[in-house]
Amino acid sequence: MGRWEPNAQERLTRAALELFAERGYDSTTVAEIADRAGLTKRTFFRHFADKREVLFRGEEVLSRLISDGIAGAPASATPLHAVGAGLEAAATAFGPERREWSRQRQAVIADNRELRERELLKSTALTAAMADALRERGVPDLTADLAAEIGYLAFRTSYARWIEPADEQDFAELTRRTLKELREALGAVG
Repeated sequence: MGRWEPNAQERLTRAALELFAERGYDSTTVAEIADRAGLTKRTFFRHFADKREVLFRGEEVLSRLISDGIAGAPASATPLHAVGAGLEAAATAFGPERREWSRQRQAVIADNRELRERELLKSTALTAAMADALRERGVPDLTADLAAEIGYLAFRTSYARWIEPADEQDFAELTRRTLKELREALGAVG
């Protein structure tokens, strides 16, 4: 592949994931990623701050999709139903073409403490985005925080189900199913 070809960010992402799987995250350098993609280190750093960010690109887009979905929920929606609307809006980022990449990504993250910590920061940011979007709807602070925590639990559970090889449901359906199960569990507790 020539250095002038388009889709540099996608090429770098694919190359990084391949190398992380082959050699491990810690044993892979930015120079190797760029070389595998047929690009320069300089091009790599135009797209990513460091090699870790290859695995976490799109975090801001995901937060925005969820926040916009919550904001667009009907005014009569309960906080959990608004969160459900946010998670369904985020499903557009989880098309079938991303499933295998996401499986590989999660395997790399699971094998590295630093990446697991970064994943926790991502979870905190997504939860905060949900809570903020709920507050914008006039939901009281504590209720917004609790609904956002439940929302992140639903997101995390749905994502884990979505990357399972045996589960081929789309992400939106999985979020609906997971939220239904969480509501049932909460009803059983109350």
